[in-house]
Amino acid sequence: MDRVILHSDINSCYASIERLYAPELAGKPLAVCGDKELRHGIVLSKDDIAKRAGVKTGEAIWQAKKKCPELQIVEPHFDRYAKYSKIVREIYYEYTDLCEPFGLDESWLDITNCLACPDGKQTAFEIKERVKRETGLTVSVGVSWNKILAKLGSDYKKPDAVTVIDREHFKEMVWPLPASDMLMVGRSTNAALRRMGINTIGEVANADVEILRARFGKSGVLLHIYANGMDSSPVRRVGEAPPPKSIGNGTTMPADVKSTEEAHLVVLMLAESVGARLRHEGFLCRTVEIGLRTPALEWSSHRMRLRYATDITAELYEYGMSLLAESHEFPAPLRSISLRALELVHADAPEQVDIFINYVNKDKQEKIDAAVDKIRGKYGNALIQRASIFGAIPADFGFCALP
Repeated sequence: MDRVILHSDINSCYASIERLYAPELAGKPLAVCGDKELRHGIVLSKDDIAKRAGVKTGEAIWQAKKKCPELQIVEPHFDRYAKYSKIVREIYYEYTDLCEPFGLDESWLDITNCLACPDGKQTAFEIKERVKRETGLTVSVGVSWNKILAKLGSDYKKPDAVTVIDREHFKEMVWPLPASDMLMVGRSTNAALRRMGINTIGEVANADVEILRARFGKSGVLLHIYANGMDSSPVRRVGEAPPPKSIGNGTTMPADVKSTEEAHLVVLMLAESVGARLRHEGFLCRTVEIGLRTPALEWSSHRMRLRYATDITAELYEYGMSLLAESHEFPAPLRSISLRALELVHADAPEQVDIFINYVNKDKQEKIDAAVDKIRGKYGNALIQRASIFGAIPADFGFCALP
């Protein structure tokens, strides 16, 4: 028997929630945008009026204003989004405990064995109307036999809609859609597919899987599986999510970084954040990656595999700076920097002893990090800082609170 999976997506989540707090903006195009003063001045979310005017998520405010001069700009309030996200999920939980969040605004629900939900389409309409009635927000809900197609269904028709993708109509509904509509197909993957002459989901489904594997590795095989409607991944309860494949953090600086000295401050703060998160989650990393973005928004990333797995802040910083030195030459400016830990392994996994490693110093560094984590966890991130960055940049700059 096929599963019955729903995917529910709050329409224009941030913008819709902000509109609840600003009824005077009714009928006007609205966009939620980052802080221009901190150079995060991009569109985070837009309503349907702005969308019809051509405004796109991720573009600069000036670009959005050029397309839609009457656009109303609202700053983000993430506490509001978390609040409404929780309210909406509480509605979902009344139907099934198999509810897997996908960001703040999306969730999968598995109602296969739910006696109170004998019909997926009927349940989707009931959830949609309840969310509207109880929160003032609208959702689009996709109904299908797996997670990938349920998500495609929620994107198929917006806003405030229910779309069923069943086996009978699967190919005629899904295969003509652009490949970029499928989960896992981002901008670079879509560009690579187009260079291969693959433009639609149907063309992905009918492509030679070995060619996709050769070009994209395991991800290419997954794309072929998804395009053929064969996804079998489960809907997980909260807390049952698989372990992360990477842990990272990045920041856009208030001013361009033009020297190694300035970059040192940023990379160290990022290493503090990534190291703390690794330790909190109980992981070590075997690979470190640094991402760089120029003022022209050109992006590049560079990585190195480590001699041994680590979660030590000082070592993450050293690897990050080494990658930066190898891949970028100052005074060419940088707009943003990110640091990511990859190839994660559990902290208690066995490790081959290496005679060239200074285990005494490694033990000292681990104890220092543990002490700093404990102090920050109890009193806040700003209470204890490294001398080299103290007073140089705001106390909360670059820190990521422990999850």
